[in-house]
Amino acid sequence: MKFVAFERAKQGTGASRRLRISGRTPGIVYGAARTPELIELDHNSLWHALKKEAFHASVLDMELNGKESKVLLRDVQYHPYKQLVLHIDFQRVEADHKMTMKVPLHFSGEDVSPAVKTENCLLTHIVNEIAISCLPADLPEFIAVDLSGMKKGSSLHLSNLVMPKGVTAVVNGKFDPMIVSVVALAVPAETEAAPAADAKDAKGGKPAEKAPAKK
Repeated sequence: MKFVAFERAKQGTGASRRLRISGRTPGIVYGAARTPELIELDHNSLWHALKKEAFHASVLDMELNGKESKVLLRDVQYHPYKQLVLHIDFQRVEADHKMTMKVPLHFSGEDVSPAVKTENCLLTHIVNEIAISCLPADLPEFIAVDLSGMKKGSSLHLSNLVMPKGVTAVVNGKFDPMIVSVVALAVPAETEAAPAADAKDAKGGKPAEKAPAKK
């Protein structure tokens, strides 16, 4: 994705407030062993861009002063209750340096898995994004997760995910977090009792009463 930024001359609380009133959002670009640059962006364009998943999880092309550079979105500050972006941070990327980034997981095949289709189970997504390490050119917008083989009693862990070429998952030590779990749904008691009740009705209603014992 590409976006346009403009050089920002003034900084400080007052200058940033006036900038927001004029429909602009203050920001900063840093990294790649270069001096940080103060920037500003059109708020409405930025607001709509932030709604797109690719803006959060891909290398972006930023045009500044007629020059393009590769950047990553690193931080966004929102107003507590207004639809307003207060500040935004971007980091420059270098083609030959690996970077760490969080990317979303896209799940598929859940409805055709044996666990859901025939075994009366529910698949629970425990994690919806993971941290990965790769070169900028290899950064995926998302990691595809196929759940079509999930069965009752099984689970899916980070080590089970198939990573794109050049991409590795970032883990803490030997910890292998669970991504998806399979939960068996309980069968209501009345459902189990229903067949017995139906069988009794089919034989002619209430059972015959016993004759009183002779004295």
